[in-house]
Amino acid sequence: MTIIEFKNVSKIYTIGENKLKALDNVSFTLEEGKFIVILGPSGAGKSTLLNLLGGLDSPSEGQIFFEGKDISNLSNDELAEYRASTVGFIFQSYNLIPTLTVDENIMLVNEIVKNPFSSKKILKEVGLLEHKNKFPTELSGGEQQRVSIARAIAKNPKVLLCDEPTGALDSETGVKILKLLLTMARNYQKTIVIVTHNQNIAKMADIVIRVKNGKITTFLEQETPLSADEVEW
Repeated sequence: MTIIEFKNVSKIYTIGENKLKALDNVSFTLEEGKFIVILGPSGAGKSTLLNLLGGLDSPSEGQIFFEGKDISNLSNDELAEYRASTVGFIFQSYNLIPTLTVDENIMLVNEIVKNPFSSKKILKEVGLLEHKNKFPTELSGGEQQRVSIARAIAKNPKVLLCDEPTGALDSETGVKILKLLLTMARNYQKTIVIVTHNQNIAKMADIVIRVKNGKITTFLEQETPLSADEVEW
């Protein structure tokens, strides 16, 4: 089932008297339950694409559909509801609340969504169950990143958007996180979208999207993507 569709989408930023076309007439569809990787150099339009997918921004031109509903011209309140009910975000910044424990940071999603995954289950999946009563300042950067990943997954979103989700992790932990994200796609029919510079992660993807100068240069569907264990890290 098609979950997201872009139709002739452009995003234009005005900087002084200049106009910057960060995304230029982009069209594609994404199916539910797919593992998608977006590749491209810095400034190519990857982050703009992710922001539009997540309802953090609206297109200057064109239309974006989610499950057949046009979300291109939603109000700020409507976009906030879309983000809260539908999308999970994994950013490079951890955005953890320092005065809350690991467990409390994750359980915040209980106030946003109706059917979250249990904090205990997800913390066990990311290997942090024994740290559930610690505060973020007591954790390493990699551990804080895993908490932010756990919080996004615990929300049980339909779409999970990830900006370099393994950038702060060692290779062994990174593979574990990628396996978990792949499980979310395969077993729970979540649509996973990862923006990364890591070409190896693309080998695991159902779909690889390459972006350059605000345009999609390649939209590749891989019939037999590799598992995380098959990729050479």
